[in-house]
Amino acid sequence: MIGVLVSGEGTNLQALLDAQLPVVAVASSRSEARALERGAAAGVAAATFELADFADREQRDRTMANWLQERGVRLVVCAGYMHLLTPVFLDRFPDRIVNVHPSLLPDFPGARAIDDALAAGVAITGVTVHLVDEGLDTGAIVRQVPVPVEPRASLVERIHDVEHRVLPEVVRQILVTGR
Repeated sequence: MIGVLVSGEGTNLQALLDAQLPVVAVASSRSEARALERGAAAGVAAATFELADFADREQRDRTMANWLQERGVRLVVCAGYMHLLTPVFLDRFPDRIVNVHPSLLPDFPGARAIDDALAAGVAITGVTVHLVDEGLDTGAIVRQVPVPVEPRASLVERIHDVEHRVLPEVVRQILVTGR
């Protein structure tokens, strides 16, 4: 059973849902995230865990991990989730949290990966699916797919297309093989 962490539009969540993967819970860091609507439309349990509602990140992560585990979540997918997870959360799902990132890590970690790749003038960027650890996009790489930067006008769309294809493939593989 999959729990998906989101903060925004939820297009990667939608890709998981469209792939008919067993998503049972959607947890958002923002109450206005469109991803919550996508989860609700699919009949998936959804909740918001805004940092401002908790004493600190650890309390938020503990509460969120409890909520996910109560729904039978065994694998967590960060799909546009814009917060680092604390050890309190990571320890509850050891080696069972994956993230999709719009660059070929370790190049261009963080929230501005596409802009950073463009500013660096690279010819190739891409998509990485990796395990989540305490760092910023530093976990073990599961799969990478290169994406040519040119034509720049369609780069964001092409990266999203790759994310929407690769993330469900990797998640399905992990569900089947455990790795």
